[in-house]
Amino acid sequence: MTGAEALDIARISIWTLLLVAGPVMLVALAVGTFIGVMQALTQVQEATIVFVPKIIAVFLVLLLMMPFMAQQMSSYMTDIFTRIGTP
Repeated sequence: MTGAEALDIARISIWTLLLVAGPVMLVALAVGTFIGVMQALTQVQEATIVFVPKIIAVFLVLLLMMPFMAQQMSSYMTDIFTRIGTP
């Protein structure tokens, strides 16, 4: 394996990570920010309020995005296995 191939695998790995984890993290960030703003507006400073909506939102996004995530991981692993098989 050359240095260029290693960098290509690293680039593909990072891109796959961003595609798979990005939507879930963005939804968690958006829900946390929204709940934080609501807490600031209502002056309710309870630290545990944000957890339940965030867990529900992340679970729903995981359910909706699971086919896309599985397809991305499958194509990534197919690419890795193809690279292993070729000398």
